[in-house]
Amino acid sequence: MADVSPALSRPTPLPRRGLERLDLMLLCAEALDLNGGEAMVWMSEQLGFQSLFPNRVELWKRRCHNPLRRTTRRGQLQVEDTDALIRILTSMAERLYPMLRQLLSAAEPEAVSEQRWALFRSRLQELIQERLNLRRVGVRKLLDPIEGPQLCHQLILSLALSAGTGGVERLKASLLDPEA
Repeated sequence: MADVSPALSRPTPLPRRGLERLDLMLLCAEALDLNGGEAMVWMSEQLGFQSLFPNRVELWKRRCHNPLRRTTRRGQLQVEDTDALIRILTSMAERLYPMLRQLLSAAEPEAVSEQRWALFRSRLQELIQERLNLRRVGVRKLLDPIEGPQLCHQLILSLALSAGTGGVERLKASLLDPEA
């Protein structure tokens, strides 16, 4: 068995693109769950992250490291904060998995599937317009009627893949991937 060098086993902070995707996936969870913000605080408590996120404001402050936000925070987000956000997101994904599966199911009638996607995109667009900087190219792509649905589908697929056993590792690997 090969030894892992200390440099490889050290926790790695998320790159800018990873922070953007993490926050966008959290926004997707909020769009799927009408009480998503409160659910994240509750999930934080259930997972034992009260010291990191004692309330909704502290959770919001960490999410504001996303450069696509209207209000952004400078500096590097701590690794333990990103790990906690990833664990909260994967727990939310497990809870929302039936809805994610319905969105991604090819067995659903086309009209029902399209109606579900339209409702989800509508809720997500409201959150994006409320919280993100509309002048940023990445945000404009999400709101674009041509490119936006494909990006939403990718976010939902990533969210579904982060549910279940090994979801934390899969999500972390995808967020660290500069090509994702």
